[in-house]
Amino acid sequence: MESLFAASYCDLRKLARSRLRASGPNTLLDTTSLVHESYLRLASTGTLHLKDRVHLLSYAGRAMRSVVVDVVRRRRAARNDGGARVTLSSEAGVGAIRGDEEILRVHQALDELEQYDQRMVQVVEMRYFAGMTEAEIAEALGVTERTVRRDWEKARLWLAQALS
Repeated sequence: MESLFAASYCDLRKLARSRLRASGPNTLLDTTSLVHESYLRLASTGTLHLKDRVHLLSYAGRAMRSVVVDVVRRRRAARNDGGARVTLSSEAGVGAIRGDEEILRVHQALDELEQYDQRMVQVVEMRYFAGMTEAEIAEALGVTERTVRRDWEKARLWLAQALS
């Protein structure tokens, strides 16, 4: 895992940078912190066996989601709302998520969606949080690109309804 992480470090930093870019100078996390915290979470499992870069990025997407949600929860628990916001954005995403409440609402919606279709949640995490392409997601999940597109569209519609 260490060698795969080292080889993918630049990709992970680009991924984290793109996820944090829209939040401006008042972000709670920086690129390095998000990548390193994600790595620590992946490494702490002890049972994670990664095959390749695509596999690592799919797990990294889930880990980054978890890191961001935990930061928001800690901040809410401390009742310290100093105006700093983490904004998750993706050109292909469901739209910019602004503010702590929306981050937690998306997280809860994904948890609900996971009860019905875990693969759709994986597609959202890989595309939205990990910035993977449809081809990379299809390879990681062992499905066709068309299936990934279909899952992405269904998940976007489901999330839009759940968040409205």
